[in-house]
Parts: sequence; structure tokens; C-alpha cells
Amino acid sequence: MKFLVETSARHVHVTQQTLETLFGAGYQLTVKKELSQPGQFASNERVTVVGPKKELANVSILGPCRNADQVELSATDARSIGIVAPVRESGDIAGSGACKLVGPCGEVELTEGVIVAKRHIHVTPEDAEKLGVSDKEIVKVACGKEGRKLIFDDVVIRVRSDFATAMHIDTDESNACLGATEGEIVR
Repeated sequence: MKFLVETSARHVHVTQQTLETLFGAGYQLTVKKELSQPGQFASNERVTVVGPKKELANVSILGPCRNADQVELSATDARSIGIVAPVRESGDIAGSGACKLVGPCGEVELTEGVIVAKRHIHVTPEDAEKLGVSDKEIVKVACGKEGRKLIFDDVVIRVRSDFATAMHIDTDESNACLGATEGEIVR
């Protein structure tokens, strides 16, 4: 069974408190584009991510707001601005990289929260059964275009009923396989 492979470019998740510090009291994110995962969206709001060496301007905030701030960068992005960002699953931010977020109305210093997202596949329970996989299982995925086909190892399966089945890779990984748009688990 083949499934969608999407490139997840650099982005930020923020709490409501951080959003209000960056954009003003009572501020709400506005939807620019719905994402493939139900209820998730790219917002019109952008911030600057500041590291020790330089900054990345115009970084998208994904909504809705979350319980913790998280910045997801490619390894190349993180290195270019001087941040040591570990490869982690989303939400696992303890002891991760630090940065400053700058918005039009303020800034927030994050003492942790910058990660390189571990490649993963969001899977519905029905598709998990078809694929023969379970939550938190680690698999290999074949994908890529002619001349750049490859097999990604260490891909974590994430099963939830509110997911749509799709693999997420960052821009470094996407470039390595010429922007693959579909993948298949290999055993």
C-alpha cells in the first residue's frame, strides 16, 4: 500500500500566551491554508526565529495553538543559525535547542523547544491494519524519484483516529529524494 509523502518545511507551534506576546493581547491565528492533518492549518502569521549566529525570517506558525511552544527546523536550518537541535518526535522538547521568537508586538525567549522532527507517518487505525503496523513501531520507507530513490530508516508510526495517513519528512530529506510524493513500507 502506497501513501502520501509530504515535505514539512520549517515552522513554529505556539501557545496562546506566546501568540499574544508576539502579536498582541487577545490575538487569534488566521487560517491561510488547511493542512492534510484534520484540524491543522498554516496561518497567515509569521515570526522570526533568532539563533546565536543569525536568524530565519518569515517562518510560518501552524495552528491551532498548542500546550507548548515548539520550533521545527531542518538540520541545515538549525546549523545555519547556530542552534543545536536534536532529532525528536513532536512534543518531546525537554532539553532541546533554544532560540528567540520575534513577532510584530514582542519577543519570546525559548529555553528549549527547537527540534529536527523525526520522520514519521501519521496513520489512521484502519490504514494501520492494512499496512500491518502499530503505534510507535519503527519502519523503513522506500520513496523518491528516478535517480534519487532511497529508503528512509527509523520512520516512526503514529496511529490515531484523528489522523489522515501521510508521511512527513523535512526539507533536507525531501531534497535527498527529489521531493517524493508517495512512499511504501519495505520489510
